[in-house]
Amino acid sequence: MISTLLVANRGEIARRVFRTCRAAGIRTVAVHADPDAGAPHTREADAAVRLPGATPAETYLRGDLIVRAALAAGADAVHPGYGFLSENAGFARAVREAGLVWVGPPPEAIEAMASKTRAKRLLGIAPLDQVTAADLPVLVKAAAGGGGRGMRVVRRVEELDDALEAARAEAASAFGDGEVFVEPYVEGGRHVEVQILADGHGTVWTLGTRDCSLQRRHQKVIEEAPAPGLGAGLDAHIREFAVRAARAVSYVGAGTVEFLVDGDGRAHFLEMNTRLQVEHPVTEAVFGVDLVALQLRVAEGAALESAPPPARGHAIEARLYAEDPARDWAPQTGTLHRLAVPDGVRLDSGYDDGDTVGVHYDPMLAKVIAHAPTRAEALRKLAGALEAATIHGPVTNRDLLVRSLRHEEFAAARLDTGFYDRHLTALTTPAPDPWAPLAAALADACGRSRFGGWRNVGPGTQTRRYAVAGQEHEVRYRHTRAGLAADGVLVVHADPALVVLEVDSVRRRFAVARYGDRVHVNGTALTALPRFPDPVAELAPGSLVAPMPGTVVRVAPGLAPGAAVKAGEPLLWLEAMKMEHRVTAPVTGTLTALEAAVGRQVTEGTLLAVVSPT
Repeated sequence: MISTLLVANRGEIARRVFRTCRAAGIRTVAVHADPDAGAPHTREADAAVRLPGATPAETYLRGDLIVRAALAAGADAVHPGYGFLSENAGFARAVREAGLVWVGPPPEAIEAMASKTRAKRLLGIAPLDQVTAADLPVLVKAAAGGGGRGMRVVRRVEELDDALEAARAEAASAFGDGEVFVEPYVEGGRHVEVQILADGHGTVWTLGTRDCSLQRRHQKVIEEAPAPGLGAGLDAHIREFAVRAARAVSYVGAGTVEFLVDGDGRAHFLEMNTRLQVEHPVTEAVFGVDLVALQLRVAEGAALESAPPPARGHAIEARLYAEDPARDWAPQTGTLHRLAVPDGVRLDSGYDDGDTVGVHYDPMLAKVIAHAPTRAEALRKLAGALEAATIHGPVTNRDLLVRSLRHEEFAAARLDTGFYDRHLTALTTPAPDPWAPLAAALADACGRSRFGGWRNVGPGTQTRRYAVAGQEHEVRYRHTRAGLAADGVLVVHADPALVVLEVDSVRRRFAVARYGDRVHVNGTALTALPRFPDPVAELAPGSLVAPMPGTVVRVAPGLAPGAAVKAGEPLLWLEAMKMEHRVTAPVTGTLTALEAAVGRQVTEGTLLAVVSPT
């Protein structure tokens, strides 16, 4: 029996495993990089071991340090979580050789399936070795790992070499393995997967299907179980294939077999993930099981029942990211002041109120999961919970998630991986509450009054300016003997945290929270602008600034001041939150300044280069 478990991971998945361990009476051990010294998973564990350094390569990808940490803390088992070393056969082998229980499949099974190229050959599927124009479009893909890292879609043969180089660099940074391969890219396909669980006694469960088609940058955003509209024949086929794949490598533990379903209803095998998936909560909700608890039981040698419990209802999960979908999904950093969702949905989060969202790791803040008797009810429940959630801090994809869940295509289960390619502009068009700036100004007026908002009888009309979704709004209000007033609205109540307005006989409540110059009014984020702005130095035309905090990881070969560049030409690459981001020339012209250098860490707005237009 496992008595002390180390989780070789961080954030949300570490906390998720700890939750099951606490219920089972198992002592927990966390590992942490220096930026995670005060992180929730570090605080929650019974013991925590420091991994010196900041980047994943220095810390969470160092299997030798993690094994030593487990032994030093007295752990007798290791759970890998997902990402990092979860599909690293060498790490699994090192854990076992140290006399520890490995909560995962045998190293030999990981070895067979962790490389997507070996997995395909094992199952009789060969990747593309030579790419011609007839093969396009194709997908360059990391042989190890997942999560959308190390992937590039190529639509022109001349772009293949650059895509291979970029994918290798990203895969090596994320997984410690730069091997990539090429496979056909199915346009408009559905991403469907089968959850499996196998014990060491020959039993293999398939716990239904999931649809994970809504993706950005090949990384899942919304997942659901069961996958709707597959049909009995296709459902049976992919389940049978999943069992065959598991038995082919004598699989033990939890895993996922993934497919791309084309427009003709044919399933193309993508890969087998030899670990728990980020989206496992939807399967747990539908089958009423704890997959982590089952992982632990299997690792202890217990046998599964002959069949899993029956499925019930429908579950949908949305990944809440600190990112701006309207700005090419740019990751965001800063303090997460408040994150709360209504009762009735499940929240799996890697952050607590007051934690800092940094630059070193994936920008996912949390997963929100809703379960209901039908798909339509689950959709409504999740969209409503996200809309009512309190999220104060960096910009997030919350509005995108709500609009996606309510989109007519998604509601009708017309699903494919091109959803955001078609609808992103419409889904990210700002629609702030028009009364939010006034509510913010009235709450601020109450907070600044010496005697309270209702007794401040200062002179005349007051003016406040706010930036909302990139646009400036000016609002006016008055102090009167009866209280605060504004044209076209009745101010029913105002204090620093709550404003109630009556507009056209309808009363509306506005919860207000302020953090410096950042103001949150219900679900609308505003930036308070100074009354008398300081002069700001203007950037020269053609300036490139960092769109986010990160590290310069590559500069275009031979790039130097004096070089001629074309508009849209990639000049350098930033790595932020485990993804590479291309910075391109804003205009055609001459590079007159280059401030970026490989290894330099930059903040958002840092000048990187200047291109003088021709």
